[in-house]
Amino acid sequence: MTDNRNTILAVILSGLVLIAWQYFYNVPQMEKQRAQQQAQAELQKTTPQPTASATPGGAPATPGSAPQPGGAAQPATPAASAPQLVVARETAIAASPRVKIETPRIAGSISLKGGRIDDIALVQYRETVDPKSPPIVLYSPSGTAEPYYAEFGWVAATGVTAKMPDAQTVWQQEGSGSLTPSTPVVLKWENGDGLTFRRTIAVDDHYLFTIKDEVSNVGNAPVTLYPFALISRHGAPHVSGYYILHEGLIGYLGEHRLQEYAYSKIDEAKQVNFKATNGWLGITDKYWASALLPDTNAQLQARFSSNPVGKVHTYQTDYLLDPVTVAIGGTATANARLFAGAKEAGVVGINFPLAGLGGYNKALGLNQFDLLIDWGWFYFLTKPMFLGLDFFFRFFGNFGISILLVTVIVKLLFFPLANKSYASMAKMKSIQPQLLALKERYPDDKVKQQQEMMEIYRKEKINPVAGCLPVLIQIPVFFSLYKVLFVTIEMRHAPFYGWIKDLSAPDPTNLFNLFGLIPFDPTTIPVFGHYLALGIWPIIMGITMWIQMKLNPTPPDPTQQIIFNWMPLIFTFMLAGFPAGLVIYWAWNNLLSVVQQGYIMRRNGVKVELFDNLKATFARKAT
Repeated sequence: MTDNRNTILAVILSGLVLIAWQYFYNVPQMEKQRAQQQAQAELQKTTPQPTASATPGGAPATPGSAPQPGGAAQPATPAASAPQLVVARETAIAASPRVKIETPRIAGSISLKGGRIDDIALVQYRETVDPKSPPIVLYSPSGTAEPYYAEFGWVAATGVTAKMPDAQTVWQQEGSGSLTPSTPVVLKWENGDGLTFRRTIAVDDHYLFTIKDEVSNVGNAPVTLYPFALISRHGAPHVSGYYILHEGLIGYLGEHRLQEYAYSKIDEAKQVNFKATNGWLGITDKYWASALLPDTNAQLQARFSSNPVGKVHTYQTDYLLDPVTVAIGGTATANARLFAGAKEAGVVGINFPLAGLGGYNKALGLNQFDLLIDWGWFYFLTKPMFLGLDFFFRFFGNFGISILLVTVIVKLLFFPLANKSYASMAKMKSIQPQLLALKERYPDDKVKQQQEMMEIYRKEKINPVAGCLPVLIQIPVFFSLYKVLFVTIEMRHAPFYGWIKDLSAPDPTNLFNLFGLIPFDPTTIPVFGHYLALGIWPIIMGITMWIQMKLNPTPPDPTQQIIFNWMPLIFTFMLAGFPAGLVIYWAWNNLLSVVQQGYIMRRNGVKVELFDNLKATFARKAT
């Protein structure tokens, strides 16, 4: 095996991985998801949304149904399927009395009808890179196109006929004012039969709501109740559609550990029940999430469910706590917590030895809450990659600079191994005349050629596989950076310099419209438009890869020459649609590799043929 063959093998293998991943999975998934999103949008425009109503037990009916003792779903009543026309979000919010939510990161309101938290906008995040674009909307009330909300309360035990607060209950605010980090709000409702319900809601300056539910009994009999909490989402949301990212129902439920159900998966399962201690559960998007965080010592009857109402599915995560009996003249209390916001690593937390971030995971003693962010199976690479990027970002304020510095550090960490590899490659180049002589000496005896070639390797102490190591090292680093750029909100809309306004998005420039001089988008061309996304940074990356290829002697075999000549162009088009931060990393890594390999070749007395090969290339073109 010659040096050229090793290099070709390594490049082809890495290329096949990237090509297979991007074009045989991601692209079809994106097309499929785009079609599903269009169909869902049309469906939500034409299908009336159901409303929640009371059921015989007093709990809200499907959708938004409270969990029942034993894990059974609350059956829907005919009223639960009564249609309601979809209204604008602002109209739905104005239709009920509300208490405003005002924090540095959240704007919204709590509906006094039902006591739901159903109106949340994340004011620090915008829909596009334009700072004047609308803020991200997380929660919306029932009756809108995409209802999404959290609800808390009590479920009556079997045989209890006392009326419970439900989705139609109108609570009264004790006092006045908005919910802020320094001013909790208290809601109150009396059922007329001796039960008084009081709910105290507090919020911190990030995304954590704390809910304290109390019920006092001045009636003529004890009452047994089950505390519950739920998160309900009507209709499947728009998802990225990538295998490397989970979006849907999620929870870490004690001995059941991490549970992840995509929307399609829970549609098939209908309902999944768990009994667990020290757990949490919710619904996650790519960058945003909503999660119930009960006390870590609470015994949970947890549930994931998908309930079809007409053609729209309602997705829900909920839990039921152990029953409490409220004696005559007594009071019972239930505590709950709700995370509703952006999946910021510093806020959620990261578990990692010596260098983790605490966040809610540590402050609340939660069980693996950092898994709300999808670090993937290779978390031992993606977590330190993010921590390194975040560390340098705190100094320089630019994640692009962080990527460049982390690349240098990775190069330094693997410097001894890479040096050994490049030294072996340099020795391989030094024995090229001997290998060519073998071909001339034994032109028709391939076995003899191999035997003599291995003898030369043994005598010169050369490892013929060593040339693959730099590329093999680069693949996991490439993947971990790709994952971090794709899943972490810190990278969303993170600018570099010049035209790169979002490192997590592809380079917005395009060679095929002369970088904006021609007013059309080539990527919209049917069939092959996807392949016409070729920005400035992918071109820079392709040039650096071409220079790296030219650092090596021209292969004598014509087939190898063709592969070497076309590989940079193939990679340029293949990586053009990847996040700009990833392309910048690859170009910078190529440049560092050229410098490192050239230095090692000189140190080993091997001629650096870069300029000779470049001159020869352009000389051939000139003739």
